[in-house]
Amino acid sequence: MSVVADPGPAGIRSWRDDAGDRLRIRTERVPLDALDDWETDPSSGALRHRSGRFFSVEGLDVRRPGHPVSHWQQPIISQPEIGMLGILVKRFGGVPHCLMQLKPEPGNWGGLQISPTVQATRSNYTGVHKGARVPYLDHFLSASARHRVVTDVHQSEHGSWFLRKRNRNMVVEVTGDVEAVPGFRWLSLAELRQLLRVDDLVNMDTRSVLSCLPRRTAAGPSAHPTADVLAWLARGRARSGMTVERRPLDGLAGWRRDAGRITHESGRFFDVIGVRVEAVGREVGRWNQPMIAPHGVGIVAFLTTRVDGVPHVLAQLRAEPGCADTAELAPTVQCTPGNYDLLPSAARPPFLDDVLAADPRSVRFDTVLSDEGGRFHHSRSRHLVVELDERAERPERPGYRWLSLGQLHELLRHGGRVNMQTRSLLACLTALTPATDRDTATATATDIDVHTEPDVTPW
Repeated sequence: MSVVADPGPAGIRSWRDDAGDRLRIRTERVPLDALDDWETDPSSGALRHRSGRFFSVEGLDVRRPGHPVSHWQQPIISQPEIGMLGILVKRFGGVPHCLMQLKPEPGNWGGLQISPTVQATRSNYTGVHKGARVPYLDHFLSASARHRVVTDVHQSEHGSWFLRKRNRNMVVEVTGDVEAVPGFRWLSLAELRQLLRVDDLVNMDTRSVLSCLPRRTAAGPSAHPTADVLAWLARGRARSGMTVERRPLDGLAGWRRDAGRITHESGRFFDVIGVRVEAVGREVGRWNQPMIAPHGVGIVAFLTTRVDGVPHVLAQLRAEPGCADTAELAPTVQCTPGNYDLLPSAARPPFLDDVLAADPRSVRFDTVLSDEGGRFHHSRSRHLVVELDERAERPERPGYRWLSLGQLHELLRHGGRVNMQTRSLLACLTALTPATDRDTATATATDIDVHTEPDVTPW
């Protein structure tokens, strides 16, 4: 067994220093035309891998009548296969621990980040890259009497940059001995909660899987009955009016291919760049690929309050061009503020100014965390949780609803309803939970499905 004794900065520093001797990655920007094994489709201009696998970068035409920005075109990543994100859980002294790895990705800010036990695309774990086998993969692909599937659900990726991309989010509890090979460690959930407060340390895929853990939520009223929330979600999807069609990548309005990259003529939003990667300790030691490189640090934020003592968050129903079902539940605010300098004032996100001007005493969480580093280069978002006074007015504009945490967790169980940014913030909310490992150890096996811990009031 290898359990982190010191989850604070010093303990993590020693783990990262030790792992850094075996796990290294070097990323060099190169022109898109210089990418080996990638080619430009002569008819569509799309960037594709010569194997026909992995992913491609294509063009989209998006129309949304009645929206402040009713028409735009953009590049997007198309990766139709379903990846695997899985965390192994095992009890030590009755306390559930998660087997985590320090993983370098070419787009990571700061190099190594804490990742799930398994984090792999289907192309990778089926060996298309002809590299080493993914450790611990069999625990998630084969059934066993010594395994218990805690959660297994397909969840979406970023709907603005991925076209209908989903990953299988799994948690599997094991009872037998599982050795932590170099680069992996068993971390308790309390330790992981602490580490979520460290900038750019716990990666996006870990946060997504952690959010899917079943939880026992406090009983109490909700601002809206769940049946009404589901009806509102269905109506919103039906009325969004968004249409999405593929377009040639080399002819997108407002975009140009210049200096070996694809960039917007305004210099905002994001670029499509090429990178050459050399890695030590990965399944493959050398490769190259296109990546999306956003401009500016994003903001994802929840406004929170209590309704008759029950914690609620203000969620929006957000349509994005890459969503498989048009729209999903998003945080109160989800944007990159600098992008709105060039857009109509009506497009400025509601509640953005409330979040940015919040009294520091009401800010319960404020940490910059990285997005997915396998496809996005240095993509980061400031995660904020801002609490409103329980006696204050609860604003609720069209397209927004106050939802209890129990409702969100219930919607998460079915997949395709709660977007990546919301899942990331839900994981961050657990960093506000005062429960300790001793509290967790008192739960029974029935409670921990992994009802690993109750959802103790998180603020």
